[in-house]
Amino acid sequence: MNKIKIENKVCLYPLPTVLVGAKVNGTPNYLNVSYCGMVNRVPCMMSISLNRSHYTCDGIRENNCFSINLPSTKMLTLTDYCGIVSGKNVDKSKLFNNFYGELKNAPMIEECPVNIECELIQELDLGGSNITFIGRVIDVYTEEKYFSNNTLDIKKIHPILFSVSELNYYCVGEKIGKAWNVGKSLDI
Repeated sequence: MNKIKIENKVCLYPLPTVLVGAKVNGTPNYLNVSYCGMVNRVPCMMSISLNRSHYTCDGIRENNCFSINLPSTKMLTLTDYCGIVSGKNVDKSKLFNNFYGELKNAPMIEECPVNIECELIQELDLGGSNITFIGRVIDVYTEEKYFSNNTLDIKKIHPILFSVSELNYYCVGEKIGKAWNVGKSLDI
């Protein structure tokens, strides 16, 4: 075996880059987040992990909800900017067209291909640098133009992918196989 041991760090990648939305002191705010994932299928739940000092944490706690907005690669510069400046100092709501769904305090971004509206169900403090918020998905919003064969098409969405080990952004490559299908070819 030629494997080498590397330092203890997060090496799961690529990760989706999302813009987490929360209303803070009455104003929509958005934060570039890459620690985002699925927690449960039914009921549908998502997690986001934010540095505990982020302004957005205040809004999530204040309103018990948040949004997860999936930006396209066309939005790379604005998305990155939302991770550079704090909502304490810059009104990031003016960067986008904001809208709301059933939860009146979870701002979402019209320009993003996919928007996920979440009700906060749990906050996990594991003692590290981040706080993890678990949200139950209330609704998901998109447009017909992002569908192929009655399902969301990743190539039409053009999500921004993040490589945490390199601190670089990437885009989606080519499809290499059908999940829970290509393995059927093994004769074991």
